[in-house]
Amino acid sequence: MSDAVTTDGAEPVLPGDLMTGRQRAWLVLMLGAFIAIGPLTVDMYLPALPAVTAALATTPTAVQLTLTGTLLGLAVGQLFVGPLSDAAGRRRPLLAGLVLHVAASILCVFAPTIAVLDVLRVLQGLGVAAATVIATAVVRDLFSGSAFARIFSRLMLVTGAAPILAPTLGSAVLRWTDWQGVFVTLTVLGVLLIAVALFGLPETLPPRRRHRGGAAATVHWYRRLFRDRAFVALVLVVGLYSAAQFAYVAGSSFVLQQQYGLDEQEFGLVFAASVAGLIGAIQFNVLLLRRYTPLQILRAALIAGTAGGFIVLFFAVTGLGGLATLLVSLFLVLAAIGLAFPNAPTLAMTRHGEAAGTAAALLGAVQFGGGALGAPLVGVLGGSSVAMALVVAGGMTAATAVMLLVAPRVGLAGAEPGS
Repeated sequence: MSDAVTTDGAEPVLPGDLMTGRQRAWLVLMLGAFIAIGPLTVDMYLPALPAVTAALATTPTAVQLTLTGTLLGLAVGQLFVGPLSDAAGRRRPLLAGLVLHVAASILCVFAPTIAVLDVLRVLQGLGVAAATVIATAVVRDLFSGSAFARIFSRLMLVTGAAPILAPTLGSAVLRWTDWQGVFVTLTVLGVLLIAVALFGLPETLPPRRRHRGGAAATVHWYRRLFRDRAFVALVLVVGLYSAAQFAYVAGSSFVLQQQYGLDEQEFGLVFAASVAGLIGAIQFNVLLLRRYTPLQILRAALIAGTAGGFIVLFFAVTGLGGLATLLVSLFLVLAAIGLAFPNAPTLAMTRHGEAAGTAAALLGAVQFGGGALGAPLVGVLGGSSVAMALVVAGGMTAATAVMLLVAPRVGLAGAEPGS
């Protein structure tokens, strides 16, 4: 990279390597806020799903499609924003996406039918796609190697915390208002992030490091990524464990509230408790990286998550122990996903610093695309705890199969222990 300082026999020194501890902390906080708006947009809405079903006189399956629409918007939007940010810089696409998100959130408040809400939720996803891609690309602009892995793990802590806090925040909002209040809250958050982007985020991709824009250039860079078989394998792993994660996210509202009879506030608390392992595991990953490679941690996490998925399925089918055993086993799966969460993207992104925006876009698109496939499958299979468990176990099994059977054949290698 042209901004890097190189010395013979040494790795390039990137701008982030010269930051103080306080500057890095501010960067993580700021970028974490941009990343968090995606999960908040998806998950704050969860406690309101039964209320929306009644208010718009529709079915649970139709309401779940609003969740799928947001995930599709996030997936598709990233495919366009990534190459655009590599050509035009990071700030302008970020601001445009946030403005779109605010506009769509305002319109969601007045949505008269489920069909209109579906369309607006897709637009919300398209808007926050910019924040998701660019936050990741900015880290890659500033850091590489072990520094990237540590900073990215901190950001993944935010990514893990946001889905946990979002339903709880949504439940709190619903105590004082109706389901439209969730979208009012998202509007306010979007406006605040626009201010942060305007006044707090400098441009991290100078003109001399930008790529030529246009359709031909976009196709060129995506073709280059797809030729890297190790990168593709890692992207598939991310998409598959994301399908398992979002199967829980999408199914939990109906399973916990309708099958187990929890109210909106109880659901928010139980949802937070059930995925607390995700946060702890992401944080613990920073310590594990001092001793193990990202590849070693990823393999172990996927194997553990697959075993946990089948335990979830066993308790869902038998009903043994009721809600308690189901939640404990889900805790184990989500903890395993928490360990996989930072390491698969880290291994993928460090391979393509020359096209960080495009690489982050493809990674994020498959992540949310996997979620968009996993979420409706729960409804298609009946919306029960068994349906949710089947998709969770299936997604984790497929991710592990790719990691153990495909990745070794394409020459995937991890960083050195302690890096």
